[in-house]
Amino acid sequence: MTEETPGFEEKPDVPSGATPDGAESKAAPSSNAEGAAPAGDAAAQIAGLTAQLDQVRKALEERTADLQRLQAEFQNYRRRVERDRVTVKEIAVANLLTELLPVIDDIGRAREHGELVGGFKSVAESLETVAAKMGLQAFGKEGEPFDPTIHEALMHSYAPDVTETTCVAILQPGYRIGERTIRPARVAVAEPQPGAQSVKAEEATEAAGDDKESGGPDEG
Repeated sequence: MTEETPGFEEKPDVPSGATPDGAESKAAPSSNAEGAAPAGDAAAQIAGLTAQLDQVRKALEERTADLQRLQAEFQNYRRRVERDRVTVKEIAVANLLTELLPVIDDIGRAREHGELVGGFKSVAESLETVAAKMGLQAFGKEGEPFDPTIHEALMHSYAPDVTETTCVAILQPGYRIGERTIRPARVAVAEPQPGAQSVKAEEATEAAGDDKESGGPDEG
């Protein structure tokens, strides 16, 4: 006969993860929720980093465009400054040589009259050499066609041996620096005589007719 200990009851074995009344333990689902939460946080962090990266990339593109614009403006500024510097230099040289032209004219007249001798000759030639190094060039020759952009006609006449307005005498040479004319050549010009062209045209026509007749077949 088995003796029962008063005040104690035997409790059935309870499976792991179940409550004593047979219900499943609620501890397991809590572990799955804790695992899902970090995955959601990581996705949010990635999205935030992507947005920040887009902002940085956009800011970088804007700064790059600003830098390129500033570089282009600086290059344009350098070219403009260099162009202005060259222009100012050319103007200064032109002004200086323009003031020296009367002296150079006197040297030329002295040379024509045989007065360029001795120490004066040496000084004059040195001055002409310096002026040439600074870019001064004389122009104007007898027999060249008259060009109103570089010639100034002071005398006018007619000549039978010219076919167009021609410079027949250089009264004062012209001067230029590069492509810039600082003084036109002062010249005497001659034009064809009135009616000379028609006479020449008639003579040319008659000459052509004579050539045609002489070039025909010989009679036997």
